[in-house]
Amino acid sequence: MRNPVGPLPSSIYWRRRAVAALLVALLAALVAWAVTSAGGGGSTGDGKSGGSDPVKSITPGPSSTGPAISQQPGGRDESDEDGGSGGSGGSDGGDGDTGASSGGASDGASPDGSSTGSAGTAGAGGQQVPANSPLPDCKPGAVQLSLRTKVSYGPDDKPKFELIAKNTSSATCKTDLGPKNVVLTVTEAGGDDNDRIWSSKDCPAAPGPLFLKVPAGETVVHTVDWNRTRSAPDCATPPPGKAGPGTYLLEAKPEGGPVQRASFVLSKD
Repeated sequence: MRNPVGPLPSSIYWRRRAVAALLVALLAALVAWAVTSAGGGGSTGDGKSGGSDPVKSITPGPSSTGPAISQQPGGRDESDEDGGSGGSGGSDGGDGDTGASSGGASDGASPDGSSTGSAGTAGAGGQQVPANSPLPDCKPGAVQLSLRTKVSYGPDDKPKFELIAKNTSSATCKTDLGPKNVVLTVTEAGGDDNDRIWSSKDCPAAPGPLFLKVPAGETVVHTVDWNRTRSAPDCATPPPGKAGPGTYLLEAKPEGGPVQRASFVLSKD
């Protein structure tokens, strides 16, 4: 269409073209901004969905009806203690058959249920060491000795006597629980103390010392079996027969220490 006033000057014509181009560029920029703003919530910086959809919930599985898993602190299965007056424990064979007498004494396992001469907790059988071992002897008063036996034995049972040694010091040492250093004696209840039925020092199979290693702060046990036969001093011929049913007194007399006592019954059936 022709301009009714005639052709425009060249400068005005190019100026209008430049303004028109600028308007078109601004309009394109506005359209792009509008499109970007409308879709800005559709994505996040890490390229994942912007979260317009609700998050799916996780349904928990069935819970266990059992107790929660727990573990008792440790340890010392501290250890063989049963809370009784004498505890539980027995010889592990480390001291062999030393301490046995012709009356039938030998090492054995610890019994259940007991009569004790004094309170104490029994540990494992002690490790035997030679008399000339570099391990020092336990100092006087460092080892507490107690005595344990079952309350009652049946007709076919062999009474078992446990010597329990507890090291109260902070140093490991060795102590002599041999048949002469710690004398075990059985007498009949109500009888004369001098009329003994059996004694570990009368005729021991191994008359020498029996040194056991006692770790610091721990307890060891030396067990002696008795087959109910009588004994006589200096390996003399003992009176015939075995100890019959009745109540008996047991004593353990350590060298230089207090006497420990307990009692037991040999039942008829």
